[in-house]
Amino acid sequence: MWKRAFVGAATAAALRRPFPSLIRSATSSSSSNSISSAVNSMLLRSLKDHYLEVAKMNMPPKVGPPSPFTIVKGALDSNGPVLKRNYGDEEITIYVMRLAANDDEDGDGGGGGGVIDQLFIHVDVSKPNQNECLMFLCGLYEDALGIHSVSMRPKLQESGGGYLLVPSQYAGPSFADLDESMRDAFHSYIEERGINDLFKFLQAWLYVKEHRNLLRWFKTMGLFIDGKKPPTPSS
Repeated sequence: MWKRAFVGAATAAALRRPFPSLIRSATSSSSSNSISSAVNSMLLRSLKDHYLEVAKMNMPPKVGPPSPFTIVKGALDSNGPVLKRNYGDEEITIYVMRLAANDDEDGDGGGGGGVIDQLFIHVDVSKPNQNECLMFLCGLYEDALGIHSVSMRPKLQESGGGYLLVPSQYAGPSFADLDESMRDAFHSYIEERGINDLFKFLQAWLYVKEHRNLLRWFKTMGLFIDGKKPPTPSS
């Protein structure tokens, strides 16, 4: 009888006492939530500080492209063409991106920083009633232009974009393998169409684009971490 009473009392006491495993689990969960909240706060603070720092950066003076080039609408918010112009019956379209240097001592390694002193441009020359266009891939500098390749390829659709299209047919010889007189002729062809004069504008345009992209990245990243929905592009 005393044994049964003792066992019953011990069982009741055990039921009233929380299990150690449950205590550890609840404590661990609470600790994890606190750590996660602290990490989020630290990350949000860092994102905000960097956003404000980038927002204070001085932008180059606003300049327009050399006439008769015009800026493609929406170019700052897309990866499509930047400039267009007509030359006789030709339509010339310019795409641009920063040409990565072998030695990025001036850059910050995070995009949007450093001196832009060399550009990679993609020049399309198209004609009406023709299904293909002439494509130049070039390095553009303040005082020079170097042609990397010349090829024929299908016209890009208006809704398309991008810098490179993998050719489905023979793209022609390497530009370096052409004889000097032909290389000089292609350089004259490009120069006549005003491509050599675009460096100053495209350099300033890229600074603005990279600045906008960096601000947008910090903002959308912060909104995601904070659990807020980013605004739509139209807002």
